[in-house]
Amino acid sequence: MRWQGRRQSSNIEDRRGGGGGFGGGGGGMRIPIRAGGGGGIGLIIIALVLWLGFGINPLALLGMDDGSGGSYQTTQQGPGVEGTADQTDDFVATVLAETEDSWGRRFQAAGETYPKPTLVLFDDQVRSACGTAGAAVGPFYCPNDQKLYLDLNFFRQLKNQLGAPGDFAQAYVIAHEVGHHIQNLTGVLQRTNRQRQGASQADGNAISVRVELQADCYAGIWAHDAKGNDIVEQGDIDEALNAAGQIGDDTLQRRGQGVVVPDSFTHGTSAQRQEWFRRGYDSGKVAACDTFGGGI
Repeated sequence: MRWQGRRQSSNIEDRRGGGGGFGGGGGGMRIPIRAGGGGGIGLIIIALVLWLGFGINPLALLGMDDGSGGSYQTTQQGPGVEGTADQTDDFVATVLAETEDSWGRRFQAAGETYPKPTLVLFDDQVRSACGTAGAAVGPFYCPNDQKLYLDLNFFRQLKNQLGAPGDFAQAYVIAHEVGHHIQNLTGVLQRTNRQRQGASQADGNAISVRVELQADCYAGIWAHDAKGNDIVEQGDIDEALNAAGQIGDDTLQRRGQGVVVPDSFTHGTSAQRQEWFRRGYDSGKVAACDTFGGGI
């Protein structure tokens, strides 16, 4: 991925440790997280958002996992952005800037202004308008404050535990969360949240799958635009497709518990996630990402 030397976004809020890196965010307050104690309700909200958003097990987050989910197998390390902290910071800021440019042009073409999201970097714990979360939750988007939250340690987990190495796999993670921001701006998140309120668990899960697949498709649209900007190198799209496949419901369940339960899917199978990323990438059209108009 040719990302060096490109524009970097200033919409970064650094809440890590001493608040270094970008210098404008300040160190975030460390908030103890205990299920059933202080911050418990907020933690439950975050757990549900993450389960629906990126396949993170909420039982583990809440300290209620009995271990039946198993653990991921460590894979051989591959390439990615894991140099100095400054290099990783630069990479994240560059990818965010590329999503800003991509969606900014598309909103402008439609006669609209793109409200850019803020990306919050954190470690240990973080407080958002959706609640309080620990680093174990992974990346997430909070529609209440229009911010993306990312602990950069997740990139190592993506490579070593989830079997998805490469800088473009990391970029896919960011672009997927930006996809949820697009859904928030277009009213998709609000509409689907209302639909889930009166639905059965199985029907609610099915709605969540369509939300997640659309975010994957939007990530593919960004990759389409990135290729046009001469950012994409040979093998990059394969890295993104591999990442999408490694976090499919069926793959995670088969790896973690040895049993696949389709009714519990909340973000789609590996094949579905890859297919919808590919649709966005191949077409470059928002209309191609209508996961709600028919079969998926």
